[in-house]
Amino acid sequence: MASLSDKQKLKDDFSKKFQKHTNKLCEAVSTDEGDWIIKGFIDIAKNIYTISVDTKVVSKIMELLIFPYLIKFASDNNMKLMLSKEQNHYPDITYIDANDNKFAIDIKSTYRKNGEIVNGMTLGAFTGYFRDRASTKNITFPYNEYTGHFVLGLIYTRCDETVDEEKVYQLDDLKEITSVIKDFKFFVQEKYRIAVARPGSGNTKNIGSVTKITDLIEGNGPFAKLGEELFDDYWMCYLTKDMAKAIDLPEPHYKNLDEYKKFKNLDTKADD
Repeated sequence: MASLSDKQKLKDDFSKKFQKHTNKLCEAVSTDEGDWIIKGFIDIAKNIYTISVDTKVVSKIMELLIFPYLIKFASDNNMKLMLSKEQNHYPDITYIDANDNKFAIDIKSTYRKNGEIVNGMTLGAFTGYFRDRASTKNITFPYNEYTGHFVLGLIYTRCDETVDEEKVYQLDDLKEITSVIKDFKFFVQEKYRIAVARPGSGNTKNIGSVTKITDLIEGNGPFAKLGEELFDDYWMCYLTKDMAKAIDLPEPHYKNLDEYKKFKNLDTKADD
C-alpha cells in the first residue's frame, strides 16, 4: 500500500493531468459565442423540441457530450475507464492506472446565481459506503480502494431569455432557438477540498459544497487546510437529528466544525 506522501503524489499527478484535459471540454459543449451547442430534441420527422432548463436534464446531456473526451483521457494516459453500474451508484467514473491505482470521478454541475455565487452541489453520501469503507453496496469498488476521490465540476449560466417549450421548430429554425445555458467553466478538485461542514440540499444524507465560485475552482473549502483525514472523520461521525434520535441521543454530537473541535478535543481552528 502506498504511503500517505506517495498517495498524495499520485493524486496530485492525476489531478494535474485531468485538469489539463478538461480544459478542452468547453470546446466540446459550446459555440464560439459561449452558448450551449444543444438546442433541443429531434424526432424522425425532423421536428425539434426545445430543452427545459431542468438541472437533471442538463446534467445528463452534458455527460453524454463529454464522455468521448473522458474516454480519450483514459486512452492517452494508459488507464482503464469503468462506469457505475447503476444511476445512483458511486462514482460516475472510475479510472484505473497501470499500477491498479483507482481514481473516483463524480460529475457535478451547478448554475451561477450571480458573478460570485453558484447554487451549490451535493458531493455524495456520508452514510453507507462512505462509513463502511469495505462495502461494495452502491459503489463500483470499496471506498478505501480508491487512491483519490475527485469532482469534475461544471459551472454554467442560465439564459435570461424565456424559451417557449411548447413551440416546435424545424431544422431551418436552428438559429432562432435560444440555448438554455451558456458560459461554461469546468474544474477538477478533490472532493474534500470543496466540501462544507453541513449536508447538501433537502433531507438527503449528502455532503454539501462551497458556493463561492473561486472556492470551487481553487479548492478552498473549510476542509482544504484541515486535510482529508479530518474531513473523513467529521462526516463519518456526523449525525442528522433523525440519526441521533434513532440511537437515543437527544441531539447530534455536533452541527459544525467548531462543535466538532470541542467534541473531539481538537485545538485546530476551523471555519464553518
